[in-house]
Amino acid sequence: MANFSKSTVPQFSVDVYQNEFLPEGGRDVSAIVTVTSTGGGTSGRRLSAPADGGGAGVVIMVDCSGSMDYPATKMRGAREATAAAIDTLRDGTAFAVVAGTHLAKEVYPGNGGLAIADARTRAEAKESLRRLSAGGGTAIGTWLRLADRLLSSAALTIRHGILLTDGRNEHESPQELRAALDACAGRFTCDARGVGTDWEVKEVTGIASALLGTADIVADPAALAADFTAMMEHAMGKGVADVALRLWTPVGVEIAFVKQVAPTVEDLTGRRTQAGPRAGDYPTGSWGDESRDYHVSVRVPQAAVGQEMLAARVSLIAPDPLGGDPRPLSQGLVRAVWTDDLAMSTSINPQVAHYTGQAELADVIQQGLDARKSGDHDGATAKLGRAVQLAAASGNADTAKLLSKVVDVVDAATGTVRLKAKVAEADEMTLETRSTKTVRVKR
Repeated sequence: MANFSKSTVPQFSVDVYQNEFLPEGGRDVSAIVTVTSTGGGTSGRRLSAPADGGGAGVVIMVDCSGSMDYPATKMRGAREATAAAIDTLRDGTAFAVVAGTHLAKEVYPGNGGLAIADARTRAEAKESLRRLSAGGGTAIGTWLRLADRLLSSAALTIRHGILLTDGRNEHESPQELRAALDACAGRFTCDARGVGTDWEVKEVTGIASALLGTADIVADPAALAADFTAMMEHAMGKGVADVALRLWTPVGVEIAFVKQVAPTVEDLTGRRTQAGPRAGDYPTGSWGDESRDYHVSVRVPQAAVGQEMLAARVSLIAPDPLGGDPRPLSQGLVRAVWTDDLAMSTSINPQVAHYTGQAELADVIQQGLDARKSGDHDGATAKLGRAVQLAAASGNADTAKLLSKVVDVVDAATGTVRLKAKVAEADEMTLETRSTKTVRVKR
């Protein structure tokens, strides 16, 4: 493991966990790559923001469609949550507030740009929230495009969005939303929240996935302020943006997949951009004080017993603030060694086994809920039973608790369950929204 970071950015380290031993002719190599960043600020060591806001910028997008008045507590909760988020902004952060309907309107500062957070602008921004009122439709792509324009109006190193919606994206086509997400991907990260139970889970999680943010449900509008405060605190702790996981492979090595597996499951395989001969970059977004795990799977050429090779080199890459070539932050190596020792070549690395199970857990929850919605009770019972079994085996207590609100657990060890006759909509949506959250492996 090597570390190349400077003191002006978080310090990154890369640790690789794998069983590098293969039987003669074996080709498939898996590794869990743990990336840890320290000194970025989320544990209290925040980076100072320049007075001109050149450090970080945040745009808060608030759903103001007509449904936000039913019940009225949603609009009131959204105003209170936005005010709490504004109070959490550190001095020097560039920010704006957008009201979203079938159009997108800049509520504050309202000049086509961003304000710089201080006591005066925070007070002005909170006063402007009085103008947030419900009326109109929902076209989330227009909100995201306005946020992108606002964040692009200043020289920022950290660009982030917070998006709240209470309904389905009914006033633009799925293709229009997809085009907006494609246009914004890599330009800013975005956390998305659904309030109440009338929104579409796949839309909200799709936004967060495309923009490398988090997604969650806030079923009770009264809980919005605490959630927005936590989101903004997390955003304020980011110290370096646009970090990529760079995977270099020798001639003859094929990449099967690259996935983030903790704290959530996110398949990055299709997001690769070429970074030179036999190298590709996979986006990871912005970092503060945190640790994430990635599952890298490659296929190497066949080889005889006694041979060994470098299967892949994994590096963390960040943009050069001065505009030069991307700079390496840290790296780790994935190896392949061929052996005739059966015990060595058939042993499954505990980290790889754990996260393989966590990825399957996320998949079977989604498949089970889809089957339940379509009326396939046998399929739903089988998939959700498997989910209960995986959650119990891996110690994922949070997911197990959510599953218990959708099924009656007869035997967790065998995955024997019965579908509940009645399930609260909020409970089902919470399970679906949080299905990709994983529990870290115990080392």
